Amino acid sequence: MQADALDFLADTANYGISLLVAGQAIAHRARAALAKGSTMGLFGLWVLASAFLHLIRGTVPVAETMGAVGVTALTANAASFALLWAYRGGDSNMRSVWLCSRNDVLGNLAVLLAAFGVFRTGSGWPDVSVAVIMGSLALQGAFVVIRHALTELKEPNL
Repeated sequence: MQADALDFLADTANYGISLLVAGQAIAHRARAALAKGSTMGLFGLWVLASAFLHLIRGTVPVAETMGAVGVTALTANAASFALLWAYRGGDSNMRSVWLCSRNDVLGNLAVLLAAFGVFRTGSGWPDVSVAVIMGSLALQGAFVVIRHALTELKEPNL
């Protein structure tokens, strides 16, 4: 639940920054993407650390709550993903927004699978496994966005 709230806050900031720099010079958009990529990386590290703590503590989330939040989040994120599909190959700024939406949809689907796994097993392992996947996706997305932004910043005439 805490990760979902933080993720929605991050999405709001991500979309806001993207709208703020839309239409500006590529250098401004690339710098914004660089900041967003760094934030994605920090979020990924936080999710991995949180998963490790849950593993150590042996916490078991409530499967029904996971499922309800997962369905609600999937509905919202799938709509955003569909709207942003056309921009998936754009500049680093637009690509960062699309990657966040893609990761959110994949994460929501994984949370639903984890909720089922927690429900069936009574164990927190499915939740921890999904958290590791989501954290890894965030780190991968951060790497792609940062690399793309740095490439754009090196281009002449910025």
